[in-house]
Amino acid sequence: MTSSIEHKQSQIETTMRLAAVIPVVIIDDVAAAVPMARALVAGGTPAIEVTLRTPAALEAIRAIAQEVEGAVVGVGTVLHAEHLAAARAAGARFAVSPGVSPRLLDAADDSDLPLLPGAATASEVMTLIERGYRFLKFFPAVPAGGTRLIGAWASPLPQVTFCPTGGITLGTAQDFLALPNVLCVGGSWLTPADKLKAGDWAAIELLAREAAALKG
Repeated sequence: MTSSIEHKQSQIETTMRLAAVIPVVIIDDVAAAVPMARALVAGGTPAIEVTLRTPAALEAIRAIAQEVEGAVVGVGTVLHAEHLAAARAAGARFAVSPGVSPRLLDAADDSDLPLLPGAATASEVMTLIERGYRFLKFFPAVPAGGTRLIGAWASPLPQVTFCPTGGITLGTAQDFLALPNVLCVGGSWLTPADKLKAGDWAAIELLAREAAALKG
């Protein structure tokens, strides 16, 4: 039986509370997935969003789910029902979408995989509230209006809590985290392409530690 939207939203909240930052990962080499995830977990950022932007993504999710103790691996850039099903089969524990469509929301209703849907306007937020969502991704956070926009939503839309993602850095993350309607942020700066390519897991662990220390 499919989990209720309330139960799945509770699961999303638990994931969002694991650390101040959810690493957003673009991975080209499956061999890098496990050591990268171990470095992120060791650094204190156990919720890891692996985006479906490369052919290696689903195998990377599978490897992390099977081999990395303490990791809560999720799938990002989810666009349709097939993505949800494939990610669930690979072992993903949550899903993240850049926006929403009626078909994607219908598929999420029928899936056991908790969804963190993206929104960039008040109308999109209101539509998701009607569908039972209380935890949303604000994307693309900086281009869409940054802290001024999401901060302005806190009063008229107090029932919603966000994970802003898109254009956020270590230097700007705290500005978002200080807002009353922000629980965590998503960040790609924890796993830069050059560090992944070089296999510099110590550097990635350090970046994770810096991110985890943002909200303590």
